[in-house]
Amino acid sequence: MARNAKKPEVDQEPEGRRGPEEPPRVGPQRAFVVHPHQRKGARDLRRTPEASLAEAVGLAGAIGLEVRHAEVVSVQLPNPRTFLGEGRVTTMKGLVAEEKIDILIFDGPLTGAQQRNLEKELDCKVIDRTGLILEIFGERARTREGALQVELAALQYQRGRLVRSWTHLERQRGGFGFLGGPGETQIEADRRHIDDRIKVIKRDLDRSKKTRGIHRDNRARVPWPVVALVGYTNAGKSTLFNRLTKADVLAADMLFATLDPTMRALELPSGRKAILSDTVGFIADLPTELVAAFRATLEEVLQADLILHVRDVAHPDSEAQRDDVLGVLNDLGVTAETQAHAIEILNKIDLLDDDQRRHVENSAARRSGGAQGQDGPQQAAVSATTGEGTDRLLAAIEEKLSAGRQIVDLDVPLSDGQMMAWIYAKGVVHERTDDGDGVAHLKVGLSTADLGRFRKRKLA
Repeated sequence: MARNAKKPEVDQEPEGRRGPEEPPRVGPQRAFVVHPHQRKGARDLRRTPEASLAEAVGLAGAIGLEVRHAEVVSVQLPNPRTFLGEGRVTTMKGLVAEEKIDILIFDGPLTGAQQRNLEKELDCKVIDRTGLILEIFGERARTREGALQVELAALQYQRGRLVRSWTHLERQRGGFGFLGGPGETQIEADRRHIDDRIKVIKRDLDRSKKTRGIHRDNRARVPWPVVALVGYTNAGKSTLFNRLTKADVLAADMLFATLDPTMRALELPSGRKAILSDTVGFIADLPTELVAAFRATLEEVLQADLILHVRDVAHPDSEAQRDDVLGVLNDLGVTAETQAHAIEILNKIDLLDDDQRRHVENSAARRSGGAQGQDGPQQAAVSATTGEGTDRLLAAIEEKLSAGRQIVDLDVPLSDGQMMAWIYAKGVVHERTDDGDGVAHLKVGLSTADLGRFRKRKLA
């Protein structure tokens, strides 16, 4: 988990895995990745099982596991005890022993009992998809708030799995049963301990939320709109962020390379400034615990003047990834109207062959008019790596930020230089008349959002 997060307690390695005479092996843990494919009631009919398995292997590699074996397992009807059939579990047990597997990655949800039973049968550690993603987020969190958010999600996940996480559940403590029964079971004490820690974390996160709100209010006083980058993990958001802002944020070919949000100044073609925010990547079946925990951080997306949805168009599952991102945005409260106003960035065109690239660029050209068409929001085809198309993207961003302005008449005291600077930076001043009473009468084009901010500032 992250440096600042208290790592949840987990099972000890099962006895008998390696004898005491065998020296500990040096190197990364060996992993076995399994993707269960259910023909009926499949989790995602848009993706092939092989693509889902490849993504799970990438997730395992993101935390340094050495994947020694990976396979798709067909499941007709989940076994309530181990999810997989007895024959399949027996075959897997042989592979686990042969490859000296340390951990089995189950690319799907497991109940606590199924996880515990698989560990007993296979004689190795087992984690499901949610546990794996939580582990990755725990390693990636660098800020205190990010670490707290991950710890909160991990504790909420662990709380419902105490049946697996503790082996001493029969132990009783306190009292002899004279008052209120035989005493408090260990699982009750453990759950109470987790609940207490959750309360502390939520209190700390509330403080961070208030602090972030203050920072957001301060940014509102700065005459720059906010533009938020969102997208599927590894879609190239951080590379594009660096390209547009000339920053040096970590941009690696790795799932969830960026976790903590980053903001930098963005210069538009006219010289106007904006704030560009890089956010955590989304993924299929993102654990509900993480969606809830990172809701506060992703408030930056809700408050943004413009959303840039970055897609990896070279990925075979690009369409499914787009739908996953839109689904998470919808869960966060981003309205369909806001999503329609976004710019869909078709990234990594440098990785396409000539025919594919021509198709993508033609699609972007048809939907580059600044408004949502029948096929969806405005698009821009780019390569964050080579810089192709980024000039057109910057022009589209400026056009979007300037669209929908209302022409209003404003009276501003000449002595309020800060307000005057804000108006000139945020809007387009069409007329100005200064009277003898020290008041400037302006006819200004402002967006609806900026007009609301002006009125709020004036009342403050």
